[in-house]
Amino acid sequence: MSSRALTRMARRGSVLRSGIATVAAVLRGIVTLVFRPEPAGRAPEPGEVAPLFSLTGSDGRVYRLIDYRDHSAVVLAWFPKAFTGG
Repeated sequence: MSSRALTRMARRGSVLRSGIATVAAVLRGIVTLVFRPEPAGRAPEPGEVAPLFSLTGSDGRVYRLIDYRDHSAVVLAWFPKAFTGG
């Protein structure tokens, strides 16, 4: 096969991969829009009692706000992009 033919084949493969990635991104966006949860309501104001909720920690345990009712303060920290490699 000539180098021109190989170059054309490589270009077509690149276009195909790009097209597949685009379709996948569009589908992911549609799924996100269709299945996203409804907003829970308004955020509490500073000093206002927070609504009851539970969160799964990075250790796999479920933490419930009610379990910390008698503590003087509860601080939530999260790192949305931690350990994502990007």
